[in-house]
Order: sequence, then C-alpha cells, then structure tokens
Amino acid sequence: MDVVVGRVAKAHGIRGELAVEVRTDSPEQRFAVGSVVAARLRDGSSRPLTLATIRTHGERLLVTFDEVPDRNGAEALRGALLLADTDALPPTDDPDEFYDHELEGLSAVLTDGTVVGVVREVVHSPAGELLAVDQDGREILVPFVREIVPEVDTAGRRVVLDPPEGLLD
Repeated sequence: MDVVVGRVAKAHGIRGELAVEVRTDSPEQRFAVGSVVAARLRDGSSRPLTLATIRTHGERLLVTFDEVPDRNGAEALRGALLLADTDALPPTDDPDEFYDHELEGLSAVLTDGTVVGVVREVVHSPAGELLAVDQDGREILVPFVREIVPEVDTAGRRVVLDPPEGLLD
C-alpha cells in the first residue's frame, strides 16, 4: 500500500527543480538523496523518481530527480502526488502517533458504542489534524485531539469519539 508523502506544487527555476509540499512527519527519511518515490500524475499514471538533491525552502522542499532534467520535465509533474510504500515506513515509537493510512478506514464510534461513520482521510491543516469522517455520505471534520478522540484502536479497527455538543450536527 502506498501513502502520500508529498505533493509537487510547481517547477522552480530552469534546471528541473521542484517545490514540494511535505506530507510526512519524517521528511528526512522519505526525501533522502538516492531514495525512490512513486509520482502519481494528474492523469492517474505513475512513474518512479529517484531523489538527486534536496534543500529546504520555507515550508517546502526544493528537490531534483534524476529522471527530470529540465523545467519542461518539472512542469509535467505539477500537482503530482509523491508516494512511498507503507511497508518501507519505520514503526512509530510513540503510541499516540499514527500514520494517516493507519487511521483511514477505521470505524468512528461514540464512547457508548454508537457508530458515527468511517474515517475517510486525515486532513492536515495549519491548526492541526482533522479526521474526515463519512457519516452516510456527509463529511464531518473532527479535530484529532485527545479530548475529542480519547482512544484509537487500530487492532480493533475503530476510533472512539467524545465530541463536544454540536460537533456532529
């Protein structure tokens, strides 16, 4: 299974460099020189890319790939999602940290066991992470904080929600 670790925002300069929005907590591992990521292009096709150089640029990374020699090649990657194989991800040492793919698909239930819906994705925002829960076709955004999500049971395939009044309305 693949997990998104970045998104190509735009080409940068004329030598094939790309501005990448990071979507991983461990960019130093995911974006190491010589590592290979899969690029899922906007047309749905995929291709492997080998990281040649990397440097930080504000909130983004500026990277080059061996397979992208110039700006034209870089422009073709605009909007591409950069994926890593979940089997290659290191285990998390903190029991309160999870990879997005570990949460997606879990059943969301209230503390009394009432089923709310299914976690469709983890939304990363400047204010923190949100669980996008599908409740019969309606999306509910739940702040992923201990006060509201007191329990994550990946083995039991569920997250327990203790929402404040009105959050699920």
